[in-house]
Amino acid sequence: MHLRDGRTGGTGGTIGTMSQPKAMNLRFPDPAQRAAIEAAARQEGVSLQEYILSAAYARATAVETHFLEAFRASMARSGDAFAEAADTAGGDGERRAEELAARRGLEEQERGHAA
Repeated sequence: MHLRDGRTGGTGGTIGTMSQPKAMNLRFPDPAQRAAIEAAARQEGVSLQEYILSAAYARATAVETHFLEAFRASMARSGDAFAEAADTAGGDGERRAEELAARRGLEEQERGHAA
């Protein structure tokens, strides 16, 4: 990553060495939008950067929470479907046992004819 002053971002071969933190470069194409966000930050008693980062974090955690809730609901539906399938499989299990017994009977008949 190239920074505006010509340096490259990342560790740049100096693992373990931290560069000085830089302030966020915030650009707003709409001056009214910037003024509204600055006013909201002042009302919260925090810097503009902190307000924006907090809002981004809140949005990310809201998305994560929504995803996890949807995932849990999906898992519950899947569990219910598997449980329902297992309940109806009782008849299928009996049929499968009958099919296996019939197959064994046919195999025994074939061995008897081959002898």
